[in-house]
Amino acid sequence: MDNLVALTLMTLIVGFLVGVIIFLNSILGPKSINPEKELPFEMGKVPFRIVKTHIPVKFYLVALLFVVFDVELTYLYPWAITFRHLGWMGFLSMSIFLGVLLLTLVYAWKKGVLSWR
Repeated sequence: MDNLVALTLMTLIVGFLVGVIIFLNSILGPKSINPEKELPFEMGKVPFRIVKTHIPVKFYLVALLFVVFDVELTYLYPWAITFRHLGWMGFLSMSIFLGVLLLTLVYAWKKGVLSWR
């Protein structure tokens, strides 16, 4: 029960601090608007036209897969360092984790997410 009280208190304090920071930013933040600041910024050059087409969904799917497999590496590296201390249970749990990731890769491959045609 003490953990629940501590978690609730921490959530209220963090929520209050976020509200205070947003409020102070709206009051104290700069509000100067000029035509140069309203231009879209693109690699340090003024764009020659504004593109109003949609980005294909495949881009988002590949980006999501990149995030999934990138986060997987953040779990794999500490496991590899402490592999000898974890024993067979550590090996089994990481094998299940990598198996699920392999199934994810196979599913994405079969669905054609990784092909750009």
